[in-house]
Amino acid sequence: MADNVDQQPIETSKNGTENEGRDVVLSARDVTVGFGSKVVLDKLNLDIYRGEILGFVGASGTGKSVLMRTVLRLLPRRSGTIKILGQDFDELDEPERNALDMRLGVLFQQGALFSSLTVKENIQVPMREYLDLPASLMDELAHLKIRMVGLAADAADKYPSELSGGMIKRAALARALALDPELVFLDEPTSGLDPIGAAEFDELIANLRDSLGLTVYMVTHDLDSLFSVCDRIAVLGKKRVMVEGTIDDMLAYDDPWVQAYFKGKRARSIVPQEDAPAARAQHDSGK
Repeated sequence: MADNVDQQPIETSKNGTENEGRDVVLSARDVTVGFGSKVVLDKLNLDIYRGEILGFVGASGTGKSVLMRTVLRLLPRRSGTIKILGQDFDELDEPERNALDMRLGVLFQQGALFSSLTVKENIQVPMREYLDLPASLMDELAHLKIRMVGLAADAADKYPSELSGGMIKRAALARALALDPELVFLDEPTSGLDPIGAAEFDELIANLRDSLGLTVYMVTHDLDSLFSVCDRIAVLGKKRVMVEGTIDDMLAYDDPWVQAYFKGKRARSIVPQEDAPAARAQHDSGK
């Protein structure tokens, strides 16, 4: 779990001792990211543990996707260190970086499938980039990933324009799993899906985590996902991780936005509602 350091308002779980000795697969320390004069993340700390599904939440524009893209080296950081699976990319040579990249999988919010490629060909993109495999074996592996994410076999030869939103998400997940990664990044995986489709996708993620031993970093706004499949939650606010822990820790954390988010009108019915109006009013007055 992220350390409580000076000027870093992280509230750790009341059960923080349960994380002692667990394998940290992603560690961010004092990470600062900005664009021009605007600082988006300021000395942010975060740990993700092997085998867990971490839900990463925060108000729109707080930098959730910025952090994920920074971890993936798609955006530069101004300072701080990020270690993935015990390794710092900055200290690796090119072959070592490629080897580490192969242990990661990414599902972007809109799927980011190549429109000119079929589902099978999209799944094979990472294989072609990192591996030297015969075409027949790549076809076999692509079909395996297609079945793994619950798509019909005939989806292999369809183009993204022929897929529904839910099928696009599953095809993108199949591509994220193409190289059998250990750590998977999901950016709003259930956005745009109807409640039934979102619940089925959550169940798929949980089943894949259990069967493949994945660790999952999930950026999401979906309260159902947070309640049903996430082992821990981290809330981004004020340019840092404000609080991390279980649902119970979120409900107990004394912050207007956190209270409004987890106890508001759209919160699950099991969440007490009596404190939500005051929390929302306090939050709105601070805008």
